[in-house]
Amino acid sequence: MGGAAAGAAAEETSVFGLAPVAPARTAAYGEHPDQVVDFYLPPPGAGGAARRAPLVLLFHGGAWRAPYDRRHVSPLAAFLAGHGLAVASVEYRRGGADPARAGRWPETFDDIAAAVDTVPGLVRDLGLPEADPDRVVLTGHSAGGHAVLWAAARHRLPSGTPWHLPSPSPLRGVVALAPIADLATARALDVCSGAVDQLLGEGEGEGIGIGDGDVDVDVDGDELTARLGLADPAALLPTAIPTTIVQGGTDIDVPPAVADAFAEAASRAGQHVRLIRTDGGHFPPIDPTTPAAHTVADEIARLAGTDAAA
Repeated sequence: MGGAAAGAAAEETSVFGLAPVAPARTAAYGEHPDQVVDFYLPPPGAGGAARRAPLVLLFHGGAWRAPYDRRHVSPLAAFLAGHGLAVASVEYRRGGADPARAGRWPETFDDIAAAVDTVPGLVRDLGLPEADPDRVVLTGHSAGGHAVLWAAARHRLPSGTPWHLPSPSPLRGVVALAPIADLATARALDVCSGAVDQLLGEGEGEGIGIGDGDVDVDVDGDELTARLGLADPAALLPTAIPTTIVQGGTDIDVPPAVADAFAEAASRAGQHVRLIRTDGGHFPPIDPTTPAAHTVADEIARLAGTDAAA
């Protein structure tokens, strides 16, 4: 194993070796079993009063594949809560019965949109005084980074599409961590072994389980191209929402070229994207034992208009 691969393996082992952290509360944002969200709340302030903290919607990564769920980002969620943020860690539908399958079209996108639209109101309904649903920041890692960049761009979708919004979501900002940000570049680099094309529906006509059963729909190249235009955050710029990318300089899972392509596309569209290059590869931004995770907490706090707790 080469040096870069060995380093990446050690970083992955560190993240997945952390014990999951139980949330303060779990709630449903929809009827499907995967449409749930875990809440991690900041500690009380002076005198035991609840802190009214910015609400961070956290989307996990894992190449949209079913074996990877929100549990592996629970240590990050707890870490962010300890730094004075209220965190809603979102689950969403990934691949179907085949563990190698990446994503579901359109259900993965349905869930991303529903969570962003629903969770702030859910905070109000649940009466969580620790969370401020009027100060929302989206953050996500890898495939979850794609999710938050896409969610911030829904007002750029054609008006006839089901996820379209007439105006930008009322977000304080987006912090995308090693995101699959530019789908065309990710496809060219075969990021996560064809995960992007699977997310868009490639292979649906092969009897692979999608959603709650098998489908028998052949998605041709023209349809995949049309879906790419709806799913690629880099094709939906500018968003007018403050956006930061935190990217490991030695990432071999989602190489820096993917984030760079998104930032360049944003610049051409007239939007500045803050690009923070951190030491290490793909996993340090979600590993609370690393300096990169502190960078993430500070950047979320900056966009939310508050200071991260020490």
